[in-house]
Amino acid sequence: MTYLARVVDELLGELLTVMGGVLLEGPRACGKTETALQQAASSVRFDASPELVRLAALSPATVLDGATPRLVDEWQLAPIIWNSMRHAIDVRQKPGQFIISGSASPPPDKTRHSGAGRIARLRLRPMALAESGCSSGDVSLAELTSGAQRVSGRSPLSYEELARQAVRGGWPGLLQSTEQQAVRFNRSYVDDLATVDIPTATGVRHEPARIRRLLASLGRNIATEATLTKLAADVGADGKPVDPGTIRDYLDALTAVFAYEELPAWSASLRSRTRLRSSPRLHLADPAVALAALGVGSDRLMHQPDYFGQVFEAMAIRDLRTYAAAVDATAHHYRDSTGLEADAILEFADWSWAAIEVKLGSADIPQAEANLLKLARERIDTDKAGQPKFLAVVTGTEFAYTLPSMVHVIPLATLKQ
Repeated sequence: MTYLARVVDELLGELLTVMGGVLLEGPRACGKTETALQQAASSVRFDASPELVRLAALSPATVLDGATPRLVDEWQLAPIIWNSMRHAIDVRQKPGQFIISGSASPPPDKTRHSGAGRIARLRLRPMALAESGCSSGDVSLAELTSGAQRVSGRSPLSYEELARQAVRGGWPGLLQSTEQQAVRFNRSYVDDLATVDIPTATGVRHEPARIRRLLASLGRNIATEATLTKLAADVGADGKPVDPGTIRDYLDALTAVFAYEELPAWSASLRSRTRLRSSPRLHLADPAVALAALGVGSDRLMHQPDYFGQVFEAMAIRDLRTYAAAVDATAHHYRDSTGLEADAILEFADWSWAAIEVKLGSADIPQAEANLLKLARERIDTDKAGQPKFLAVVTGTEFAYTLPSMVHVIPLATLKQ
């Protein structure tokens, strides 16, 4: 299968010129190995044979010997190799020695060096629409960040096609699949999370039925600020009460295998005494996992526009996080005690910012525009935070354009990095 370029390709290449190693992390099946192999000169793959895991303990130098950059794939299966890589980087005193990939974070070990100053970290997520070839790419996040005043473009995806993209997800292996094949894959993915991935990664045998119920609850509450207590009530629907602390443990386990990624609240200087809310929003690695946990296909999704709006927001956050990495930005959300919110705040390395609302349909654009303008003009102390780089409403509609207020309307399937 032809390799499709990923946003992290350039970032990976740049980091290899200055760092001894780069750790490429992300959920299973998101394409880490293929992405790493594009720039690796040799490789060792610990999931290929248990003999390699034993060899890593007996003779790490043998495992690490090879043309550089050397890919050390699924390193968490042999976590003892981490300190050996760090030591090899110190001894060789050259950048670009290792590309390290992993689908899970192994349990903490106080003897394991952090890798600081030697190994950089990159997050690979399921494919954004631009990476899978489903976006026209008419609107560039980098150009918006650099001061583009106007946008224009046309989305190639209809409402129905957006629903199908949501159900399929951004998994590279499903690009040519039918919806039925994608549904089977994603349901199997949910089952594997509950029965294999979490026990393997954490060493703790959680009850699979409860992990499945938690994934279903996360699916229902995707892109919201649902509390641990609410999630616990869903998981304990079998009549066995579940403590919110147990839910936190489950979420930590899902985080360890990169299946769960909270969107943190933004901390900003405000003009007024309005208080910021600090609860994160709940997101899975891909909204397709949420839909699979709930047994929702594209036809059912299309006929539930309110829930589709939540799923669409999750798609937008997945893509924005990917594109934001290319402009040194991180994603957050904003909500204050008055109820004013922005679905995505991009915060850049120089502490500048941009605000984005996500709306599936055109009817909600005027209110989204008003929210963004109120946020920028009345809530944020721009003397301290500066003026926003841009304000935008990301939509599921057809055309990209700029409103007289200078708020951009951008269909998700016109965006690129």
